[in-house]
Amino acid sequence: MKSIKAVFIKQAKDMLKNPIALLPFLIFPLVAFFMTEFVAKGNNDIDSNMFVTMMAGIFAGFGLLQSASAAISEDIEKKSLRFLVLAGVKPHEYLLGVGGFLFITASFVSAAFGLIGGYGGTDFFKFFAVMESGALASITLGIAIGMLSKNQQAAAGLTMPVALLFGFTPMIAQFNEKIGNFTWILYTRQINEVVNDFSAGIIKPLLVIIANIVVFTVLFIVAYKKKGLKG
Repeated sequence: MKSIKAVFIKQAKDMLKNPIALLPFLIFPLVAFFMTEFVAKGNNDIDSNMFVTMMAGIFAGFGLLQSASAAISEDIEKKSLRFLVLAGVKPHEYLLGVGGFLFITASFVSAAFGLIGGYGGTDFFKFFAVMESGALASITLGIAIGMLSKNQQAAAGLTMPVALLFGFTPMIAQFNEKIGNFTWILYTRQINEVVNDFSAGIIKPLLVIIANIVVFTVLFIVAYKKKGLKG
């Protein structure tokens, strides 16, 4: 528990020292707010929450994934990961420490999206639940990608195509049935399905997202054991 707390505090300090790292947590909800207030509202041709669902999906699958990847690759580049491993920090402790801070921060963003969308009761619960589970998936995948990268530049290059796949493919699938036939396995596709139709069941989407988290967790553990001492 002490190791998790130490990594958590370290991650919080690292991000607070670098305001740019916090931009994804601010930009997407702000864009959703202004586009909703000044474009969607009062326009009968646009769904009132179109920008909320769009920005929420991109944040979960694109912005958050990049933030997690950058956090880990920074540890590798500065050699702090090596010291953590030598100090006896286990893979799950590192994952929970770094991921815990990102997850809590993402929770505030998810709640902000829900408030901007004016969701209440069961709709807010569904929205928040699917966003938080999606955040877990993105954070875990981002950490795994960061672990596999030699430095921040390499991590950015590797993360970008993955983030584009998970962040934007679900939106494309709405307009292309062929793409939709195979993108259902992506956790971001399940987020998109729920936030665009609260009448749909939430159990299946959550199970698919959990399956994604399991795969990403295994990837992280393999990467940590392979490269941890080389960080």
